[in-house]
Amino acid sequence: MTKLLSLFLFLCLVSFQESVAQNDSDEAKKISRAVFTVRGEIRGKTDRTPVSDATIRVVGGEVVKTNAFGRFTIRTRIGDQLVIEHPSFGQEFHTISDGEPLLVLVDGFDAQDLETKKQERVTNFKRHKVLLDSAVLFKKKDIDKSIEYIEKALENLYDNNDQKQLSDSYTILGDIYAYWKQYDLAISNYKIALEMYSTSRLWISLGTTQLLNKEYEEAIVSFTTILRNNLSRYQQTTSYESLGDAHKALKKYDKALEYYNKALAIAKEDLITPKITDLNSKIADNYAAKGDVKIANGLFLNSLNLASEENVNRAIVEQNRVADFYNATNSYDKEIELRKQNLVDLKKSGVEEKEISGLLKDSTTITSQKINYKIGNAFLLQEKYDEAIPYFEKSISEANTKGDLIVEKDATRKISETYESLGAFEKAKQAFEEYVQLVNELVLVKEQEISQASRFTKRIQENQIRILSLEADRVIERSRNENYLREQGLIEESNTRQKYTIYSLIFGMTLLVFTIYLLYRNSKQQKLANNLLALKSLRTQMNPHFIFNALNSVNNYIAINDERNANRYLSEFSTLMRSVLENSDEDFIPLSKELELLELYVRLEHMRFQDKFEYEINVDESLNVSDFQIPPMLLQPYIENAIWHGLRYKKEKGYLRISISAKTDEMLEISIEDDGIGRKRSMELKTKNQLRQKSKGMGNIKKRIAILNDMYKDKVDVSIADVSEDGHGTKVILTLKKD
Repeated sequence: MTKLLSLFLFLCLVSFQESVAQNDSDEAKKISRAVFTVRGEIRGKTDRTPVSDATIRVVGGEVVKTNAFGRFTIRTRIGDQLVIEHPSFGQEFHTISDGEPLLVLVDGFDAQDLETKKQERVTNFKRHKVLLDSAVLFKKKDIDKSIEYIEKALENLYDNNDQKQLSDSYTILGDIYAYWKQYDLAISNYKIALEMYSTSRLWISLGTTQLLNKEYEEAIVSFTTILRNNLSRYQQTTSYESLGDAHKALKKYDKALEYYNKALAIAKEDLITPKITDLNSKIADNYAAKGDVKIANGLFLNSLNLASEENVNRAIVEQNRVADFYNATNSYDKEIELRKQNLVDLKKSGVEEKEISGLLKDSTTITSQKINYKIGNAFLLQEKYDEAIPYFEKSISEANTKGDLIVEKDATRKISETYESLGAFEKAKQAFEEYVQLVNELVLVKEQEISQASRFTKRIQENQIRILSLEADRVIERSRNENYLREQGLIEESNTRQKYTIYSLIFGMTLLVFTIYLLYRNSKQQKLANNLLALKSLRTQMNPHFIFNALNSVNNYIAINDERNANRYLSEFSTLMRSVLENSDEDFIPLSKELELLELYVRLEHMRFQDKFEYEINVDESLNVSDFQIPPMLLQPYIENAIWHGLRYKKEKGYLRISISAKTDEMLEISIEDDGIGRKRSMELKTKNQLRQKSKGMGNIKKRIAILNDMYKDKVDVSIADVSEDGHGTKVILTLKKD
């Protein structure tokens, strides 16, 4: 394959070099011809109506349009090919033979048809505008719907080469991605839009998104480029401010200060009040980062005064920023005083939380629970423990009410440290246990957020691929049209040159398709290999508890001289382990085979816990279990949980019921039901180590099911519920598709 690809590339290079050599020869011939101006007129052949707004271009040369009387003037040479284009008749060709005025009569020109086509273009323009407005409307509500409108807008422009409308479409698409923090995709679409039509607003959007994506060097290039253009005063302020942000992020503090001061000078001159406050704060932060704390302190005080003069919301943001500065410089009394004022102003504003504003917005918000936490922390750093505790308690209470797990966790940890410093070890221990529980809850929440973010990113990428595919089709179509025009314009040129050009294009397209195919095939193979490797890894992570406990049971039989039961148990256990190992490389095995393993497993557990439970396995007689396939050892962890965590702790003898029945012709239902102590009671009895083991084991099962459903189109589904309302008993229902 590599040799074939190398051969294709070599042939392409040879043909390209020959084509270039031929082009050079033709150019030399053209240079030898004198350039002169030709006047011409375009009229319809039937009624001699002047054709206005027709495009006349010399192949490889000047392009002009006809006026209202169908007349034009163009610079050309003897032998040049003129291409005449108009929506009513398409294209006509004319060869320059002398310098005399031209009268070109064209077929198919119809003034009434021309007016109809103009109306169609106006209608399409209005429809495109409506689609873009709809995309903007849904930008913050529904990203899928918003992107769908962009896709329709691009389809509306499929046969239209309006660069401005195309640029507008990709600009809004970039804005959508930027709002949803998909910065890489936003940057890609902004660059596509810039290639079609450049605007100052678009360059600023690109530079801002590069800053958000931490591409600081690229952002500097973008803002430096746009400052060469004719910008509004506000745009100049924004651009200089952004250059200051980029240089500060790169720790080039002197350069950052230079740009911040340029932006501040314009803001003061034009009385752009919000920018004046922001820039004072940023200059102060720049001095603080540089180490000039005294200068920074004075500038922060100035920004506080400016913010308080604007409005209470702006004051809240600036108070939080300056309080953070006081914390960093160990000025805890000033920090506490300012944060208390922050609490008062936040309550006065009438909002529960305030998002940090500015050019580079992030997810940081100002809330009363955070402010109380930071006040408590400042008292703690001063070792004023009694004063810190009420603020931590208030922060915990508010965070619990508002579901803010992060602040509740941090405040609980801090109050534990405070109690420990005061010598109240019992309270410290209790608070620390609450902290551990919050950490566990937060881990579960983060896992869910990561899973949701992964699905969201995947969906967004699929939408982007569809749009890029549409753009690629449009580009290919436009390329084909241009190639056709080029071929027509070169009809009287050398046949050899035409042949090389066509062959090069065909080869390029073939090589492109071939390369895309290879990349697509390799991507699919890599994904399949990754899934298979993940499944194999998860299958090998069998819970070792059963193995060790089984060996302990054999040891107990030996200890009481019950050789018969020991031999029997060890024989059946070895049979089970042999079957498990035989199936370890299989994604699916027949359900009948899995049932044999489960029956053997349950029998072994029953031998060990005869006084704890009885069991039954019911299989619908009308069901042919051999028709169904199931992942090996998928049911065993649920049965193990039922026995070990439900039935084993029950005082009286329990019951385990495993039922298999047909749900539809193509789907069956497997039910695992026990009358044990239930999930809630079992969770209370478990040690921390047992909790971790369960989380890992059941987590592996969920991962296996997720991977298998991805590979085999939702083959397996599992649900778990309590049997009774008081929480006793557990029922696991697993549905399995036939194919």
